[in-house]
Amino acid sequence: MLYRIKIILCILFLPGLSLAIDLENGEEINEVCAGCHGEYGQGGKEGEYPRLAGMPSAFLAKQLHLFRDRKRPNLAMVEYIDDRQMPDDDIQDISHFLEKIVLKTKLPPADESQAGFNAYERLLESKRLMQIPLAPGDVAQGKKQYRKECGSCHGRDGLGDMEKAVPMLAGQYTNYLWRQVKKYREHIRIHDEEAPEEELLKEFSDEELTDIFAYLSTVDD
Repeated sequence: MLYRIKIILCILFLPGLSLAIDLENGEEINEVCAGCHGEYGQGGKEGEYPRLAGMPSAFLAKQLHLFRDRKRPNLAMVEYIDDRQMPDDDIQDISHFLEKIVLKTKLPPADESQAGFNAYERLLESKRLMQIPLAPGDVAQGKKQYRKECGSCHGRDGLGDMEKAVPMLAGQYTNYLWRQVKKYREHIRIHDEEAPEEELLKEFSDEELTDIFAYLSTVDD
């Protein structure tokens, strides 16, 4: 298995400071995370637990630090995220491990009668399959609104930005996105730390967000 191979990466966070990333340790930590977020970070229960797979590692690490510092309230995370159970090294390892998971949105064609067809490998591949259910709304209008208001940060097709640690929105559960909108509007979460009083999401109507989420739910089709 790919993730059983121990790979050490050197990531520079500050001048003169490097932190070794141990993906094997990240995989072991993920065995705990999988209880809610799935074996492959695919989330579950229709968005009660968000998708983590493929998210920028810097974004994931930041959220884990916010949970640990009690700056992002989440009762479900409390027992897993104190300094003893989740030190900085572990946060980096699990964040990089999750970033590298690729979830397919469809399986390639296969001929079961063809020599060499491996049903077990096909089954394993299907477990890494994820496609967001189509959300209600005007897809065309949502695409136009998204490209105008959100695409410059979250990417033209909602796939985020690894270098800038901006999370993907496409491929995330619509129900989860709605819950985060509510938290941003109520200032439980901060959209932009440099502008904490920003009212960005309050400027969107529910109808506009419904259309945007409808569009995002089609990106993986």
